[in-house]
Amino acid sequence: MIQPFRTRRRTFFASLAGLPGLHLLASEGRAAPREDARTPAAGRDVIGELGVRSFINAAGTFTALTGSLMPPEVVSAIQVAARKYVRLEDLHNAVGARIAELLGCEAALVTAGCASALSLATAACVAGDDPERIRRLPDTQGMKDEVLVQRTHRVGYDHAIRNAGVRMIEVETREELERAISDRTAMMFFFNAADPRGQIHREEFIEIGKSHGIPTLLDAAADVPPVDNLWKYTKMGFDLVGFSGGKGLRGPQSSGLLLGRKDLIEAAKLNNSPNSDSLCRTNKVNKEEIVGMLVALERYLQLDHDAIWKEWEGRCHRIIEALSEFDDVQTEIYVPEIANAVPHLRIRWDSEKRGIRPSEAVEKLRNGDPSIEPSPGSGRRDVVIGVWMMEPGDDAIVGDRLREILAGA
Repeated sequence: MIQPFRTRRRTFFASLAGLPGLHLLASEGRAAPREDARTPAAGRDVIGELGVRSFINAAGTFTALTGSLMPPEVVSAIQVAARKYVRLEDLHNAVGARIAELLGCEAALVTAGCASALSLATAACVAGDDPERIRRLPDTQGMKDEVLVQRTHRVGYDHAIRNAGVRMIEVETREELERAISDRTAMMFFFNAADPRGQIHREEFIEIGKSHGIPTLLDAAADVPPVDNLWKYTKMGFDLVGFSGGKGLRGPQSSGLLLGRKDLIEAAKLNNSPNSDSLCRTNKVNKEEIVGMLVALERYLQLDHDAIWKEWEGRCHRIIEALSEFDDVQTEIYVPEIANAVPHLRIRWDSEKRGIRPSEAVEKLRNGDPSIEPSPGSGRRDVVIGVWMMEPGDDAIVGDRLREILAGA
């Protein structure tokens, strides 16, 4: 059984109290690790009316599976905000200042997801705060229009960068990176989850960017938890860092965070909605998402992260116990090194002896009542259960269903 990060996780909680602004939350106490965000609210169940099937989330915070469930206090704050008019710029500025204080960075902006943060960061680095250049994007004639990236850091999400009209210049080594830097270089991009695969790691990447005066952008969309990542990378020296708001933070699924240098954040605002003739006018974030993102962040910083981690491990162990009668079933608790770095449960068995393939078990999980959605990629060689987005009691349902499927086979 793999148990990484235990020592490191326990050490960073002591640093929380020293964060700027966090003292403002102290009087509100520490939130309990268990709560059911699916408690029915008054009002119509439109999803049910339309016959769209919901499921137990045994996968994780995937956009295609609608991310996470917002906690009641986030939903409540959104409902209050929905009944008030404000100047959007005023709210953006106030919430950005509050988030920057909480996380100890120069500036912050609530975005329409992390992809929006990447687009805004690129626009800020290319067009800056020049109104004429902002209007012309993605026409980059006369502007810096190249973004440097390690070949192993190319991902489907970098379309959010390319839509600013830039070219992605791929490199592999430090020498190639430094040779590629020119007067056309607008930005250097780093995909956090790809750090182990690249030859240039975070600290060296930052050092190269700073030595040449090139802004560095880090995509850390799925990299909370651990909680200290929220300030780790800006303090490390990245000029801009993007996070998803609707994953581990459990804010609105259509929200995100862009953190970093004040001048670049201010430029990002000018390239953003509600400015009508701007690249990211389509990346609209209204008062509900802005308020929901702030409340979700405040809540997240108060949580007893150690207790929550133990609960996640407990869910894995309860599922393991449900399968203990099968001598051919192997289970393993593991934690991905980066991105969704939380306990997952891998389940394997002898398909010939058991008479059922993992892919067939996955279909039975999905087609049962209630439907259960395992982690993407399940069904090839094993079934992977992500426990961290489950609600209380879901682990028992998942364990019982898996036992029924394997016994019935």
